[in-house]
Amino acid sequence: MAEGNNRGSLTSWIVIGLGVIVAAVGWLFVTGLLGAGLIGFGLAHIVLGIIDLFRPTVKT
Repeated sequence: MAEGNNRGSLTSWIVIGLGVIVAAVGWLFVTGLLGAGLIGFGLAHIVLGIIDLFRPTVKT
């Protein structure tokens, strides 16, 4: 059971990390509406990853 918990947590951290990378690329390297879209897309992944960390696991 503990493995499932770690796997879910790892997935959440990967989503958060990718969100940080995408938001940083949008902030630093891309201008205009595309940059703003990348920042928003990255921030949405960060928020969803954090929410997923606190979601209770389903035991099967």
